[in-house]
Amino acid sequence: MNNTSRKTVIAICGSTKAASTNLSLIKAVTALAKDQFNITLFDGLTDIPHFNPDLDTETPPATVTNFRQALRNADGILICTPEYAMGVPGTLKNAIDWTVSSMEFSHKPVALITASSLGEKGHASLIETLKVIESDMLPETQLLISFIRTKVNSEGIMHEPTKLQVMQLIDAFYGLLNNPIVDSQQVQ
Repeated sequence: MNNTSRKTVIAICGSTKAASTNLSLIKAVTALAKDQFNITLFDGLTDIPHFNPDLDTETPPATVTNFRQALRNADGILICTPEYAMGVPGTLKNAIDWTVSSMEFSHKPVALITASSLGEKGHASLIETLKVIESDMLPETQLLISFIRTKVNSEGIMHEPTKLQVMQLIDAFYGLLNNPIVDSQQVQ
């Protein structure tokens, strides 16, 4: 974890599409949060191989090691993802599966934005996964934005009600980054 006063966050985009709305959203969050914490995009999600327990050894594939190290080096994790077929996108779930044994998400502050057409089932599923791997989240660091294409454009410009929700998430995440959860009963 970073010991400087300014916290660092690694952002993971659950979409593999080059011009995804979720990537535009990460860029918008990065701009909105610039005075509170630094965000770096992890761009190697598609390079991570399919999870295989036989390869999850002391020397996993280099791309897995790089992903795990990026998570360890960050003070917190921001996930922006669509919902695919009522669930979590496979590439994102695969990357998370690689962290189960090494526990990079355990007690790490996480902000989750699911931005999709509907998104409810994928959002709920990912929250459950993040709980199981002991991520530190609060209800205020979780946001579902349905019908995202009507609320954020390709330049990351949001309509005002969505921008307000995102700002509230950023403020709550900033608070969580600076005041970690001590009691596991607080995690929701």
